Amino acid sequence: MRRPLFHKLNLIFGPRPPWNWLLLCFVSVLALTVLLRSSSFTTFESVSFSIKSDIYTNYRRLKEQTTSDYLELTSLSYGDSSQNEVRICGKEREHYVPCYNVSANLLAGFKDGEELDRHCELSKYHEYCLVRPPRDYKTPLSWPVGRDVIWNGNVKISKDQFLSSGSMTKRLMLLEENQISFHSDDELIHDGVKEYSHQVAEMLGLGSDVEFLQAGVRTVLDIGCGFGSFGAHLLSLKVMAVCMAAYELTGSQVQLSLERGLPAIIGNFISRKLPFPSLSYDMVHCAQCGILWDKKDGMFLIEADRILKPGGYFILHGSSLSTKQGSMAKPIEELTQKICWTFIAQQEETFIWQKTIDPQCYSSGKQGVIAPCREGHDDIQSYYQPLASCIGGTASKRWVPIQNRSSSSQITPAELEIHEVQQDEFYEDFESARIALRNYWSLLTPLIFSDHPKRPGDEDPLPPYNMIRNVMDMNANYGGLNAAFLEAGKSVWVMNVVPLGTRNTLPLILDQGFAGVLHDWCEPFPTYPRTYDLVHANGLLSILISEGCSMKSLLLEIDRILRPEGWVVLSDTLGLIEKARTIATQIRWEARVVDLENGSDQRLLVCQKPFVRK
Repeated sequence: MRRPLFHKLNLIFGPRPPWNWLLLCFVSVLALTVLLRSSSFTTFESVSFSIKSDIYTNYRRLKEQTTSDYLELTSLSYGDSSQNEVRICGKEREHYVPCYNVSANLLAGFKDGEELDRHCELSKYHEYCLVRPPRDYKTPLSWPVGRDVIWNGNVKISKDQFLSSGSMTKRLMLLEENQISFHSDDELIHDGVKEYSHQVAEMLGLGSDVEFLQAGVRTVLDIGCGFGSFGAHLLSLKVMAVCMAAYELTGSQVQLSLERGLPAIIGNFISRKLPFPSLSYDMVHCAQCGILWDKKDGMFLIEADRILKPGGYFILHGSSLSTKQGSMAKPIEELTQKICWTFIAQQEETFIWQKTIDPQCYSSGKQGVIAPCREGHDDIQSYYQPLASCIGGTASKRWVPIQNRSSSSQITPAELEIHEVQQDEFYEDFESARIALRNYWSLLTPLIFSDHPKRPGDEDPLPPYNMIRNVMDMNANYGGLNAAFLEAGKSVWVMNVVPLGTRNTLPLILDQGFAGVLHDWCEPFPTYPRTYDLVHANGLLSILISEGCSMKSLLLEIDRILRPEGWVVLSDTLGLIEKARTIATQIRWEARVVDLENGSDQRLLVCQKPFVRK
């Protein structure tokens, strides 16, 4: 059936329109086109060409990005990701730690020890490759066995290095050719660590080291920790001890501690502040840590004072500190007086000082006392900034002596008020983390524990069947996930990371007795490969995108620090989770997107790193 308009035209012009009518129509259309183009040019002639160019460029970029996203999602949907798979790094990168390239640092002009420091600004170019495990790598033994016995092939250390070490915390015993043990047959830690810990407690006036918590000592920074034996013992006493040592190409103290599943991080006293806020730790411990505390006009000791809480303890053990007569070296004695520390005890080569509880000591005008820093100098400014020659933290509301703190591990309303955190906000973070942990564990438990026996009536096997020893929470907020793990009775510790640029909640995390650190996730994390069992991040992808950083670089960094067969749990918006899943496929993770079923746009991405990638 013909349309009405076509029928009317037939009545006027007949079945075939005359050629003159067709010519008239063509000329009319041509004239109208010219008129419209002229009018358009006249109307917009005042608009600059640059704006037109910008509009076109932005449109082109948007079109290219849309096309790219579409192709990524399409290739994911059809499983065609092999052509985009990230290649495996060479063997030389098996123990690769970014930002610590001594050769590049020397070429850039760093010297006097600064070439050994962290310099991420020289490593802006990211080579996309996956760090491979050593050929003899084996899955770490589950806790508590894995805390005291590790596989020799998992770390970069020679037999000569640990057999030749005679220091208190470094001497080890080789059980077999492929294992290193930190226990003797009678279950006593080698090198007298238990006896040493008991000696320190007595020097503090305590009856035993089990009284550390009652004395206000909940957190310890163990500098130059050897291979973590002292920290392992403190953890058994419910004291959070974090090992910190300089980057080492081989025989790394941090790598061995983390392989044991103990808290550790790369850091040193050279030219920059540590990534902790002022007033972070109850005790700072250095046993033959190799630091010359009286160098650089005492700035190393001033930095130790900055992170030490009021009434906290500074412990040095080592022959380099004392003179031939056994007395304290003069420079150290003078420096500790200038920063208002009180010398309280000495036994043989062990010396203990206590930080003052009076902030007015630094502004008293007493001759030689180092002055306090100006207001606003603390906390967020401590992220790898140059060492300061002033005393930090004296004006902080957190200036509370450790002896006056509640012995309970629970944060009090008064402490929340000091941190300017609303109670509802704090407990909401904890409740959300508790619900999330329950969901995560229900997803992971059947997979993690499938090859391990369960005790009758146990839904979640206790150690030694627990294969998750440590967790990195990449966007820790108030430490809710850490608190949820403790409440659930999980035998794990959490490295709580507060991203730079977000609200600095690290002081509150540390005041709860947790481990934590500030970090910029646009840069690599200061740790060795294959050191964490589970990595968690809630909302970090959104933060990363807002900072203009690469999601692919972040996921490759997660892959570097995650042990083979380790787990990744990411929570974010649907679009970012889908993009992360695309990248997860390219780096050969087993990935699964989970709908939270709460009506929100949030999704969960659960991934597992394979043991072997071909």
